[in-house]
Amino acid sequence: MNSAEQASHTEHVSAEVVVELESCAVQDAHAVFSALRTSFSSDRSADDVPEEMSGPGATVWTSTFDVSESKEQAEPRRLTAPVLVSLQGGYWAVDQLIKALGPAFAVHVLGMAAGDQEKEVELRLESR
Repeated sequence: MNSAEQASHTEHVSAEVVVELESCAVQDAHAVFSALRTSFSSDRSADDVPEEMSGPGATVWTSTFDVSESKEQAEPRRLTAPVLVSLQGGYWAVDQLIKALGPAFAVHVLGMAAGDQEKEVELRLESR
């Protein structure tokens, strides 16, 4: 693929990644989302703090991040316990988001499901 084909291909690749956190403490969800908002634009504002919902079942927090432009590197964040994270998006976009998590957390890839144009990756994040 030459550079013109690569540039054209890049324009058609989605830069959005859906991030889901499930069954973790509210402060841990906030730590993960605020670290990601340091690096990328989000569909949620900076003052949008996760809240625990009452009732049966697990609470799932979801946010979408646009990784087309990286702002700055996130500083290390403390977690009260390991956090399981699910990422879904284009191959390049998911890889960019995983790289951005590295400075803030210890990142462990637990599994991946690959599709034609998207992949889903399961991660475990821990404090550095």
